[in-house]
Amino acid sequence: MPNRTGMIRWLMVCIAGLATWLAAAGPAVAHEVRPAYLEVTEVSPGTYEVTWKQPVLDGRRLKIDPVFPQACAREGEYVTSPGGTIVQRWTTQCDLNQGEIRIDGLERTLTDAFVRIDRLEGDDIGAVLRPASPVLDLTVPTGAPVAAYFRIGVEHIIFGWDHLLFVLGMVLLVRPRQLLLTLTAFTVAHSITLAAATLGGITLPGPPVEITIAMSIALLGAEAMHRIKGWNTLSQRIPWAIAFGFGLIHGFGFAGALAEIGLPKGAEAMALLLFNVGVEAGQILFVSVLLAAAFIIHKLAARGMVPVRVGLAYFIGCMGSYWAIERIAGAFFGV
Repeated sequence: MPNRTGMIRWLMVCIAGLATWLAAAGPAVAHEVRPAYLEVTEVSPGTYEVTWKQPVLDGRRLKIDPVFPQACAREGEYVTSPGGTIVQRWTTQCDLNQGEIRIDGLERTLTDAFVRIDRLEGDDIGAVLRPASPVLDLTVPTGAPVAAYFRIGVEHIIFGWDHLLFVLGMVLLVRPRQLLLTLTAFTVAHSITLAAATLGGITLPGPPVEITIAMSIALLGAEAMHRIKGWNTLSQRIPWAIAFGFGLIHGFGFAGALAEIGLPKGAEAMALLLFNVGVEAGQILFVSVLLAAAFIIHKLAARGMVPVRVGLAYFIGCMGSYWAIERIAGAFFGV
């Protein structure tokens, strides 16, 4: 019994520590993994229009900036700040068939940078620059970086703490025989709105979407506690319907990540599909880890499952409430 009690106490300490870390660092980490995007379009021989989009981290721009060959001076540069990004646009006249483009400062971040160069003649260039390799050789044709959208999808769900906590809440709420149907409903729903937003241009304002996502997490935390107490609620009777409804909102949240980088021209559908498959792969990986951990805990200390479930339910509810308050304050009071 002492060993079992000690293990349960250790698990509760881990939950509390994870909650503290998420509250302090989670939003920053989740934001920083969003990719930057550099688009260079040749509009006349030797003249290029440049668009540089980068994520904002806690209200501050990341210290990353594209560096072109020395002869490529920026002309007519202007900056806008739509949503959680900073967009810089300018024109340059130079030879982009040789030399290299470097994303200065990328090595000090967790983010990737998509680069696309559309030329009037010759091969177009598409590449993903990462912190370990922030330089693009302009003499090497690479094609469109469509496959990289799978990785972005996986990273978005794995580092998207709000989406992960929603999935965790569903696992705590539903019975094992309901889990597959519930997760499928969530997947179908966010796939619908993700496609509608990225391909059909159907969008919702970002702040209400993020606030609703946070509130959905808080609701799942409360509903998980109701199940532990033996209360029979609507979300327990038809969890797939609840998951589908909130999945529609989460889909707009996923679309926000794609809106910041765009989809490669001529390969929009494939890039969207790979992003969505990446999201599902990350989700399946997370659920598999949860189920494996639950199985191990049940084998080692079956009675320990109840306090662990209670701790996780409170954790989910508290984090959802915290994020909701934080996002409401940011949207309406600029805090």
